[in-house]
Amino acid sequence: MKARIGHAVKWFLLIWGCISLIATICLAVYIASWFRVPGSDKIDSASAHDVRYVLDGCHFGDKHIEHVVHSFVSSRGLLNGGILDAFAIKISSVAESDFVPKQSTPNEHWFRGDNLPPVVDSALKFATGWRNKFPWLPTETELRSSNVYVFPMNINFCCGSVEPTMATLVFVRKSDNMLFYLDDRQ
Repeated sequence: MKARIGHAVKWFLLIWGCISLIATICLAVYIASWFRVPGSDKIDSASAHDVRYVLDGCHFGDKHIEHVVHSFVSSRGLLNGGILDAFAIKISSVAESDFVPKQSTPNEHWFRGDNLPPVVDSALKFATGWRNKFPWLPTETELRSSNVYVFPMNINFCCGSVEPTMATLVFVRKSDNMLFYLDDRQ
């Protein structure tokens, strides 16, 4: 009787050990995937399909995209410190009615570049800090003109700061139907 119980316990512990080993290996692979070394940035490789969320997010719809002129998508990974994406998108047309608040989204507004509220103004200052990395982005002076509209998709303040620490902004330059997107979550 004792031998049979010892034999059953031996098999139980062997099976339990195998299951535990497999679970430990799976957990280690999962955790290691979060600590992977970030890949390289993707420059000028985005398609209209890749950026349609930008136009959907500011209620322009993907039907307006003609082509992506420039793009920058930073590498993703836990160790790279954040996200920095930027796009220059040629859109088919821009009408003044595109910038009027919609009934379905009354709290989402386009702001004319020469008439920004203080929060959006500080986010614009924050976003234009990347002009040296993306020379195709409009200058701060260009963005502050009546020819440009700004859509704040996301502005975050962190750790008691009175200046933005993260911002996602969309700019539309009416004169040449260009839409610019900057997502800085560093």
